[in-house]
Amino acid sequence: MNIIKFYTLTLFIAVLFTACSDNTDDPIVIDENPLAEFNLLSSFNVNGHTLEVYSDQNQYTTGYNELFFRIKDNETDSYVSNATLSMNPVMHMEMMSHSCPKSTILKTNEDSVYKGFSIFQMPGNATEYWELNLEYGIDGQTYNLAERIEVKAPADGKKRVNVFTGLDEARYVLAMMPMTPDVKVNDFSAMLFKMENMMTFPVVEGYSIEIDPRMPGMGNHSSPNNEHLVFDTSNAMYKGKLSLTMTGYWKINLKVKNTAGEVLKGEDVTEENEASSLFFEMEF
Repeated sequence: MNIIKFYTLTLFIAVLFTACSDNTDDPIVIDENPLAEFNLLSSFNVNGHTLEVYSDQNQYTTGYNELFFRIKDNETDSYVSNATLSMNPVMHMEMMSHSCPKSTILKTNEDSVYKGFSIFQMPGNATEYWELNLEYGIDGQTYNLAERIEVKAPADGKKRVNVFTGLDEARYVLAMMPMTPDVKVNDFSAMLFKMENMMTFPVVEGYSIEIDPRMPGMGNHSSPNNEHLVFDTSNAMYKGKLSLTMTGYWKINLKVKNTAGEVLKGEDVTEENEASSLFFEMEF
């Protein structure tokens, strides 16, 4: 009798499970963060929204920063997919304030994710700091925020951005694009901007950037098959080839030339002159 009851109960559970499964037409939807693999740098709670800023880096850093943005409506606890955004980072110094090169912010293929970049020329400190100004629009309504952020030098201490005055007396910002160096001929790129005023830094087109990689700790030897950087109109970057023949510390000596071929900044590396005044650094 107990065996019959056991089989009857087992059959009832199986039928019930099958019926429930057959009646479930919609899959279970899990709300996943499309930026879960990135680092959350900032989360601002303003205007009834939470604005999140992500990066593949673990901090805002001097040089090139690719930034991703999400906006959550706190009332509905859902992320906004129809927003427009613009940013203007401002460095507040003791005697003046200035911005930096930055991009427009565009929507990505992910429904609620927006992307742009900012190139910070200098880190903040106890008395001088960066402020991230964001303007965003949702359904015809415009909102603003201004929040302090902490910009630090790269953790490895290597130089990835140059601010210089050219032979033409103009101020420029030259930033190395992120890369993963290897012992080979690497794709190598940079972005060049001119300071039009304290808040405006347009891209400089049509110049050239000569490179001369050296290993100061190994007799300052160079490498073969390098290609100088030329302007690529498709993405507003300067692109070339960087040959790295061994692991270790490299100094990428630079010379920036204008459209007339005049050297605006940078010097040749010779026996008498071991390095250019304009350079990037890397170690791997």
